[in-house]
Amino acid sequence: MLRLNNVQVIYSDVILVLKGLSLEVTEGQIVALLGANGAGKTTTLKAISGLLKTEDGRVTDGSIEFMGRRIDGLDPEDICRRGIVQVMEGRKVLETLTVEENLRIGGYTRRDADGIQQDLRMIYEYFPILVTRRHQVAGYLSGGEQQMLVIGRALMARPKLLLLDEPSLGLAPLLVREIFDIIRKIHEERGTTFLLVEQNAQMALRIADYGYIMENGRIVFDGPAAKLRGNDDVREFYLGLSEAGRRKSFKDVKFYKRRKRWAF
Repeated sequence: MLRLNNVQVIYSDVILVLKGLSLEVTEGQIVALLGANGAGKTTTLKAISGLLKTEDGRVTDGSIEFMGRRIDGLDPEDICRRGIVQVMEGRKVLETLTVEENLRIGGYTRRDADGIQQDLRMIYEYFPILVTRRHQVAGYLSGGEQQMLVIGRALMARPKLLLLDEPSLGLAPLLVREIFDIIRKIHEERGTTFLLVEQNAQMALRIADYGYIMENGRIVFDGPAAKLRGNDDVREFYLGLSEAGRRKSFKDVKFYKRRKRWAF
């Protein structure tokens, strides 16, 4: 469905952030993109969704293909119409509008009134708390409720590919588990494809089919999620677990050998 081939991204014609990044997302999968702060995860999503332009960034090399057609260089609204929707980091609700108004804005480009109403009922089934908040101003929702709202708003556009940027950020552990369980349920019931950016590697790999690990603008490790969860180097460095199951500091962690990636 989605293929990034040797993509390079520069901000302000000076700052090189992505340095030949390559990855693929297969239709019907949840793919996790993991890494520490500053690795380039959010930049990767913005390169896909076309939002780099809002921050004086651009793809300077490589290609991004969606459903077999190149999309790098297209405007965000054109990419959205093709079926890619991004949920931004930080729960970007429209604070002065009600919950239901936020949701309906997600379906703004659609013209099927019956389908919009059907999807609205579906979202209320996934997120029952939003039913009781439907006439409440979104700015007064809790962090977890706002995260549910922005995911629901994105689903109203009926995306083929949903980009999720740090859905667990700032949420309590119980809410994080609830959000991830709902993501998995949506994936299983609707077949929605997800590219999930997360720092909570354990939770992301629990629901993902495949995972990529980024460092300094490059992919340094990838594989099926179950394989990554069981890999000693990944467990030690990214999940913070030693063989004894104890969390370790980064200064004590061994660095695994980087695998070179060649783009043909």
